[in-house]
Amino acid sequence: MRESRVLHEITPLADHDFMYVADRHKKEFTYPIHCHELFELNFVENGAGCRRTVGDSSEVIGQYDLVLITSPDLEHVWEQHECQSDDIHEVTVQFVVDFNYEHSIYHTNPFSSIYKMFVRAQKGLAFPMSAIMQVYHRLIHLSQVREGFYAVTELMTILYELSKQDGARELSSSAFAKVSAESDSRRVLKVKNYIEEHFRDELRLAMLASMVGMTDSAFSRFFKQRTGKNLNEYIVDVRLGHAARLLVDTTHTVSEICYETGFNTVCNFNRLFKKRKGCSPTDFRDKYRKTKVIV
Repeated sequence: MRESRVLHEITPLADHDFMYVADRHKKEFTYPIHCHELFELNFVENGAGCRRTVGDSSEVIGQYDLVLITSPDLEHVWEQHECQSDDIHEVTVQFVVDFNYEHSIYHTNPFSSIYKMFVRAQKGLAFPMSAIMQVYHRLIHLSQVREGFYAVTELMTILYELSKQDGARELSSSAFAKVSAESDSRRVLKVKNYIEEHFRDELRLAMLASMVGMTDSAFSRFFKQRTGKNLNEYIVDVRLGHAARLLVDTTHTVSEICYETGFNTVCNFNRLFKKRKGCSPTDFRDKYRKTKVIV
């Protein structure tokens, strides 16, 4: 049984609008967990102690936070948590982009870095402080640009500057965000796709290495170099991503989800889930069910 307990936001754009900017000072975060069709760039200043959830990622943010989200199905929320500030500054930019359209401008060379950033941001993309400072003044100024054309060019400049910065982190797992595996290595991509299709099954290093014609040790090193994770960590993350998705989308019990996603024991599943997600499977589900069902 599939349920929707996440608010689907109706964004305030008219048919021929391109973007919407909300620049506000507030004392607390009150908006519930939600998703929407538009791309979103969200900046928070003076928000230390706030808890930011994007997909199955949950982190307590520092004084500054900047996240880009380009998936219509990726749930997200900024919650008060331990934030004590009485002057939280938040700038939210929502905009329309059809970047997967074959003849889209984003497929041309001048926009190639922005396109790559949009692809990564389907899982939510958090930018480091160096990138935030690079665009800080433009973000603060954006809501004051009254003429539409110049507002759009200012946003494009912000996006371009962000796309050139190093250190941006993908937040949600691919499985939870329903994003296809990617890699610049044909061999790594072949293994990732196989894992995605067979994550419920027993997956052994020797079998996966043989798929790409490598020895166990050589493939282990190669996979870690290309992904930043060892093979076992990657498999666990894929399984946990699917488990988190089932916790949100279904009424299956924790035990049922455990075995459905390839884990051998509920105890081990609970331990790994809490270690990677920072809370138990039950608490994770409850967090997503704070919102009333809205159709």
